[in-house]
Amino acid sequence: MKTIYSIVFFLLSHTLVSAQIEDYGLPYREGKSHFQKMTTYNNNPNTTQYDLKYQRLEATLDPAVNFISGSVTSHFLPNATLSSIYFDFTTQLNVSSVSYHGTNLAFSQLPTKELKIDFPTAISAGTLDSLTVHYSGIPDPSNNAFAVHSQSGIPVMSTLSEPYGAQDWFPTKQSMNDKIDRFDFKITTPSTYSVAANGKLMSETIIGTNKLTFWRTQYPTAAYLIAFSITNFTKINDVMGNPPFPFVNYLYPTTAANPSIMADIEWTKQIMNTYENLFGPYPFRNEKYGHMEFGYNGVCMEHQTMSSMSGWPRRVIAHELAHQWFGDKITCGAWNDLWLNEGFATFGEHVANEQFLMTHSEFMNYLQGQKNFITYATGGSVYVNDADLGNQSVLFSGRLTYAKGGYVVRMMKWILGDVVFYQAIKDYMSRPNLAYAYAKTIDLKTSLLQSTGKDFTEFFNQWIYGQGYPTYDIQWKQSTDLQSISFKVGQSQSHPSVAFYTLPLPIKLNGSNGEVAHIVLDHQSNNQMFTIPTTFAVSSVEFNVEHQILEKNSTVQMNANLSTQNSLIQEDLQIYPNPADTVIWIKGLNKETDFVITFATGQQVQKGRVEPHRSISVSHLEKGVYWLELQNKRFKFIKR
Repeated sequence: MKTIYSIVFFLLSHTLVSAQIEDYGLPYREGKSHFQKMTTYNNNPNTTQYDLKYQRLEATLDPAVNFISGSVTSHFLPNATLSSIYFDFTTQLNVSSVSYHGTNLAFSQLPTKELKIDFPTAISAGTLDSLTVHYSGIPDPSNNAFAVHSQSGIPVMSTLSEPYGAQDWFPTKQSMNDKIDRFDFKITTPSTYSVAANGKLMSETIIGTNKLTFWRTQYPTAAYLIAFSITNFTKINDVMGNPPFPFVNYLYPTTAANPSIMADIEWTKQIMNTYENLFGPYPFRNEKYGHMEFGYNGVCMEHQTMSSMSGWPRRVIAHELAHQWFGDKITCGAWNDLWLNEGFATFGEHVANEQFLMTHSEFMNYLQGQKNFITYATGGSVYVNDADLGNQSVLFSGRLTYAKGGYVVRMMKWILGDVVFYQAIKDYMSRPNLAYAYAKTIDLKTSLLQSTGKDFTEFFNQWIYGQGYPTYDIQWKQSTDLQSISFKVGQSQSHPSVAFYTLPLPIKLNGSNGEVAHIVLDHQSNNQMFTIPTTFAVSSVEFNVEHQILEKNSTVQMNANLSTQNSLIQEDLQIYPNPADTVIWIKGLNKETDFVITFATGQQVQKGRVEPHRSISVSHLEKGVYWLELQNKRFKFIKR
């Protein structure tokens, strides 16, 4: 999304937070008329009666002049009988005519920022048809979706449409339920300029003193992701990935001449390889990935196949690239669910920081900084309520939509384990009903359940729809024979919307002679007691040392008077789900242990080791009845 990459500090309780926090807040720049028209903010009911199959923008543009003149041809497939068709379109630009099969149609530019076009004869459902809107004018400067800037004294013309600005410069359909299946740009400019845009460059043709540039994307694209930028670019064509596909960059000449920035851009290849390994193949391999510089200073935007950039921090390069999966291939199906775009892209920054940009200690400091940022206020939900959709400072909240959304993804990875989590994300990316389409939070939850057998309903209720964070009070005592350690875990909540956060808690035991053990407490209720077997004298206990979960001001202390009468001995193992599709979870497991899976006949089919709060993959097993053996216990399960 629109990413502002300035560094800011937050002053909390008269104390400066030590970690630097990236601010992803977005200025409120859209005119109120956008929000008044989009009464539900996600769908214009007047545009739901057709599928927008194809659009072609043919325009004459000069970056030195803030003006657009041209036409948009739209191919549409009605799903009901149409006597009129509506497009989302500004009243700032003047429609001169609407062409339809050689005739001109009657039309109205409505104050609701809609273009209503009347057909002479109703069009039946299922009949593919088309029309062309001819228009011109100066786009609304207050909304800034279409703007003229400059670099080194040279004009730059660029677009930046998120969330509702596409209608400011071309008639389209902004509802979050229908992507444009194919889009063509045919843009005529003075020949000294080059045009960068979505998709694949089909041709550049010199016509006298002008140049006609033709770009085409054949991947479904949300209207707000359609974009171009025009100036005297230096064009750099390269390849990336394995197998390779085009890596195309349209850069200001001063940028292309800067070795440091070029090294940052070259680094994109490394993070692309990492994302392909973790998230699945780059979604737009048949066209390209790349960057186009544009004139919106301090902002970057993940326009599909070609991110628009005004600066080159590597974490921002990583953020915008992650959006090609999370936001572009799968787009949030409602602006309420914007965290599906921004949370996962912020998690992409986590990946880049951990694997490339930071040492381990720096990454831990970064995570602590993220936690400080998220928890400096006690409330606010990741999910954006309807009442807040008109407030862009809430919709694009750096604290909630971005940082907390990213931390929610990190906690899902902690709950599932790396292997299961990343496979589940690849599954999510490839679901036929979601790929190159739209998804809401419930769709992610359903996909995770299908992939892992883990139901995230309670987790999402607490962390996506609920507000705040927990604080833990952990008390411990080791038995005199050193054979066990007991814990009492209390929890308080920063906001009344969540009565209790159910989470696996990461605990580190440090021994007197340097021993270390990592255990997980399955925390289900307040002041819950646990007793865990131990094999060494414990000198200290640490909590959440890798910042696996989001919490604040938690305490850990040894309590020699701790009563252990009501302790839950976490050796009472259970397995689920049963029957199993892809994985089996072991509830109550508190240490790494060996396991064996056998047929009912006793023949071994699988063995290995499993860690606490990690699953065992059974996706490769044939359907049937099996036994799982671990810690001298046997569990019968069905693989279906």
